[in-house]
Amino acid sequence: MTGGLMDRLSAEAGAAPVVAAAEAEADEEADPPAAGLPTPQISERRDPYPNRMQMPQGNPLLLSYTLQELLARDTVQVELIPEKKGLFLKHVEYEVSSQRFQSSVYRRYNDFVVFHEMLLHRFPYRMVPALPPKRVLGADREFIESRRRALRRFINLVARHPPFSEDVALRLFLSFSGPDVQNKLKESTQCVGDEFMNCKLAPRAKDFLPADIQTQFAVSRELIRNIYNSFYKLRDRAERIASRAIDNAADLLVFGKELSALGSDTTPLPSWAALNSSTWGSLKQALKGLSVEFALLADKAAQQGKQEENDVVEKLNLFLDLLQSYKDLCERHEKGVLHKHQRALHKYSLMKRQMMSAAVQSREPDSVEQLESRIVEQENAIQTMELRSYFSLYCLHQEMQLVHVYLPLTSHILGAFVNSQIQGHKEMSKVWNDLKPKLNCLFAGPNSSLTLSRSPQDGVSPH
Repeated sequence: MTGGLMDRLSAEAGAAPVVAAAEAEADEEADPPAAGLPTPQISERRDPYPNRMQMPQGNPLLLSYTLQELLARDTVQVELIPEKKGLFLKHVEYEVSSQRFQSSVYRRYNDFVVFHEMLLHRFPYRMVPALPPKRVLGADREFIESRRRALRRFINLVARHPPFSEDVALRLFLSFSGPDVQNKLKESTQCVGDEFMNCKLAPRAKDFLPADIQTQFAVSRELIRNIYNSFYKLRDRAERIASRAIDNAADLLVFGKELSALGSDTTPLPSWAALNSSTWGSLKQALKGLSVEFALLADKAAQQGKQEENDVVEKLNLFLDLLQSYKDLCERHEKGVLHKHQRALHKYSLMKRQMMSAAVQSREPDSVEQLESRIVEQENAIQTMELRSYFSLYCLHQEMQLVHVYLPLTSHILGAFVNSQIQGHKEMSKVWNDLKPKLNCLFAGPNSSLTLSRSPQDGVSPH
């Protein structure tokens, strides 16, 4: 065996070693290429993973889902329940309710964190949405509500993702009502490899990829970056529009209260100012009643702002979370599996150089055999990393299709925005029109000939 390898090394002595372009320094000892991940021996003829998922029929690269089908998979509600005081801090808990599993369970933020870690372990080459940040101290109501919304978006994206929705971890998280869901989640993934280890298609992923997959990956990544930037700006403006509606509601309410306060003023009126006229008394009576209409206007404006937050801003945030998860996946692909592959190649090159040096210097056979064994192991590891690289690209190709399945959500968002504006302005217009005749009484009086001025649209100039 040693002699055959020595002959092969001698034949390769004049050839340049296979080293990645971005390899580390030559004297750096690289870590194992797939630390924490199983590395099957390529020489094994039998299937070492009899529990692999069966290979799908047809072209497994193509997805055939519609947006309606994804949304119909499940709808999960995340509601805040009253805070429980611990020894030092208040604990925030959420009631998580799933339509699909007909379940309602209580979860804390740390439960979401463990579940998120399980997903990254099981599906490192898929779009795992990010969790909202954790704030230990000073979590005000606004922060808690923002985090609740983000957790709801996270769990709905996960529950509707095809591979995630069939995983045991999701079922446990949404339906297990035992005392320690975190340990239950960890137990469910013990001795279970990631998706690469459990998919029969994984070793053949390269066969289904287009020849220009690297070019397509680069173009897709740029496209998602551009779409994300545009939707980020749309979300920012939608938030401002909804915020202005809520601010407008507060201003209208204060406006009405000030009119009511003016009408309720009890300061005596001097006789020399009244001139035997009852105008001030009539005006006060009319002003006092206007606060009801302005309160109604404020309520309509607040409803419109809240509706735009829920139906427009939240849907934009959901899509942004999805796009961000694709961007994160691209980074994991490049900084993870590709980087490990490069380091494995670099280590392989160093080992071959050591082997050749040992052969030239005629070292003891035992040391040469040890190097030979290490090289064979490294060759297997490199081939495993190559298979993982192709499987990662395969998953990226599918995840990009999944993003495009969500693109029609744009029409839902625009429809919700338009409907909110139409309904909001329609309802407020009715209140304004009902209010207008009541203003005439402000000018009613025995000695008054004033009438409510008309708008420019009525044909009278405002100047």
